[in-house]
Amino acid sequence: MSRQLSHELEVNVPASEAWELYGRLGLAKLLVEEGSIVEKIEVIEGDGGIGTILKKTYTPGSHGFSVQREKFTKYDNEKRMKELEVLEGGYLDLGLTLFRVRFEIIEKDNDSCIIKSTIEYDIKEEAIANTSYVTTDLVAKIGEIAKNYLIKNKATKNTE
Repeated sequence: MSRQLSHELEVNVPASEAWELYGRLGLAKLLVEEGSIVEKIEVIEGDGGIGTILKKTYTPGSHGFSVQREKFTKYDNEKRMKELEVLEGGYLDLGLTLFRVRFEIIEKDNDSCIIKSTIEYDIKEEAIANTSYVTTDLVAKIGEIAKNYLIKNKATKNTE
């Protein structure tokens, strides 16, 4: 059974600035620095483009998982979109057979954009009760962390 959820967050920075953070490994580094979600991220392979494999260790109590391995499966600089799939751990431990997240930075105007996060997942019939654990809470929190960083960065640039 396949399902999809999405979350949108408007950010008052140009899409190019948001993509600069989301596009490669900048967001991963920010999440580790911020510390409320992710404790550690190891780059197993790659540079943030297609084929990059990350091992995320979540901050205790931040989420229902401790470790997850994921791979970037799509990356489009022109469309400002990247997609990752969980390879091991995370939601797969709950009976999901696929867990994919797509991040898109959509230009609204010259000074604002929308961070759209879409979750797609497949679940085995016998694990259907576990779908209640699949929410947009994590991508929403990631979006808020990114938004706060981007706005703070913009304010710093404007005072220089």
